Amino acid sequence: MTPIYILEEKALRDNLSLIAEVAQKADVEIILAFKAYALWKTFPVFREYIHATTASSLDEARLALEYFGAPAHTYSPAYTDDEVDDIARCSSHLTFNSFSQYERLAQRVRTVNPNVSLGVRINPEYSEVGTALYNPCAPGTRFGVAADKMPQQLPEHLEGFHCHCHCESGSDVFQRTLEHIEQKFSPWFKQLKWINFGGGHLMTRKGYDVPLLISILQGFHRRYPWLHVILEPGSAFGWQTGNLYAHVVDIVEDKGITTAILDVSFTCHMPDCLEMPYHPTVTGAEITDVPDAPNTYRLGGNSCLSGDFMGYWRFPKPLQVGDEIVFEDMLHYTTVKTNMFNGITHPSIAIRHLDGQLEMLKTFTFEDYLNRMD
Repeated sequence: MTPIYILEEKALRDNLSLIAEVAQKADVEIILAFKAYALWKTFPVFREYIHATTASSLDEARLALEYFGAPAHTYSPAYTDDEVDDIARCSSHLTFNSFSQYERLAQRVRTVNPNVSLGVRINPEYSEVGTALYNPCAPGTRFGVAADKMPQQLPEHLEGFHCHCHCESGSDVFQRTLEHIEQKFSPWFKQLKWINFGGGHLMTRKGYDVPLLISILQGFHRRYPWLHVILEPGSAFGWQTGNLYAHVVDIVEDKGITTAILDVSFTCHMPDCLEMPYHPTVTGAEITDVPDAPNTYRLGGNSCLSGDFMGYWRFPKPLQVGDEIVFEDMLHYTTVKTNMFNGITHPSIAIRHLDGQLEMLKTFTFEDYLNRMD
């Protein structure tokens, strides 16, 4: 049955084991960021390895409390008056993006949830993220407070700093970034209880220097032993844990460009490929910049958007209608971003368990499409 996302439980557990090992050796808390992965039917597996999650909205905060079973570490660029009380009820930690929001809402949040720990997002004005769309420290950013705008004495009840400036980055990038964070914000560390270094720490990627990450975090502990350290990667949990399986439904040609039209859509089912942008790995094919090379195809989605395509891939033999196309590593930042534009068939979601059995987690129907418009 296609199209379908298939999550491999063994790969997921391998990632979780490594992440739990890093947390134990570095004496830090590593939590799951829903913005990259939110397949709630797999949360029982996650609970064997980690104990908390991070949310960016009311719905994600409810997902944390009601389905993961623990209150969320919540951050949003702006909390609205009609949602902030419910968000506070669902959160163990709540980070404000600005001091103006803190001054207006902090007391209200503490009244609703006296046990919540409050923080503020900081902007170290340094990031090595190359794609502007994903760079949270670019000039004019709407994220966080720069050091020159910090008060000498932090507001009452503010207990933590949150900083996010990575995107699928290595530990060497974190090492350089941390130098800027400490240089600019360490004068306030004595007033804090915790610091959250955000996501983008892709520790499960092949070649990632895990010992360096552990060493960096251990060194930070030695310098600031009173600070509880939190990391909240998303991609690291879902990295290389599952593929998207599709089929060729037609092959068309125009001006020397041959396009294989699939039963999936980049616009609807792989939007991060277009936003980042990046070319996903296709099993058995290689990316090329020569469109008229033998057995070379642009891959096109089945939505009516003109730009719903990517290319080019060279295959070992000519494609035929009905051939299977496998997009590798399509669980993180993909399942959370899918949409039902055009109402085209939405990929099912399944998990392949350790014993090889395939369990269907979700099959989408007309009612799911209808509910989006309800």
